[in-house]
Amino acid sequence: MTGAEWGSMTHPGDPVWREEGRGFRRWERTAVLGAGDDVWHWAAAEVLRWGVKTRSGFSVTPTTEVTPGSRPIILAHPFGLSIREPVEVVDVVDETDRVGFAYRTLAGHPVSGEEAFIVHRDRDTILLTIRSLTRPASSLPWRLLFPVLLVAQSVARRRYTRALRHRAPR
Repeated sequence: MTGAEWGSMTHPGDPVWREEGRGFRRWERTAVLGAGDDVWHWAAAEVLRWGVKTRSGFSVTPTTEVTPGSRPIILAHPFGLSIREPVEVVDVVDETDRVGFAYRTLAGHPVSGEEAFIVHRDRDTILLTIRSLTRPASSLPWRLLFPVLLVAQSVARRRYTRALRHRAPR
């Protein structure tokens, strides 16, 4: 199934996320990154270069700009290990006041679902919204480790926000 067939369930272009996510754990949070044009330009560029992931401790190969249909390999690095997370970018938004993307997981990923990272403006305030739909992967051992993976996912989400907030220019 290609990204076009899958479509985006996290709808990064929509200010309000209406997807119910049946069969998935639905999660969405918005955090303030800062204010002003400098923060906007920096955070918008970073999110489209995988900065939200790489600045959170993940590796992304290749590290080219996010593009629809691309299939990079994300590597998580817990406890000195490297866990392979294959994904496919299913949506990219690049508008005046809203920039971001969504990817779905592919076979071999520790979980099944979709995640979106959206940098957007509310007047002068720059925000990061993260949307996620998650369920256990179909393969062992990941299916059995799902409760542990939910804890890891929670840690990663905090890192995503800090990655863009704490490194944004002032």
